[in-house]
Amino acid sequence: MQPLHNEPLWYFPFEVMERGESFFIPTLKTAEMTYAVQEGAKRAKIKVKVFVTMKNDHLGIRVWRVD
Repeated sequence: MQPLHNEPLWYFPFEVMERGESFFIPTLKTAEMTYAVQEGAKRAKIKVKVFVTMKNDHLGIRVWRVD
């Protein structure tokens, strides 16, 4: 997968997450990051919900493991 322009490489901790846990990724490219997270979740065979949100005045996405 190509890294998103001006974005660091992200590690998505799906394998160590339990149902109901979440993580936040600060990004201005919310649509592209949402797609990357959803594709990563598919490969890990888990289900996630992704919401665009703010944390500490930073735009980003929050990813919840739901299965």
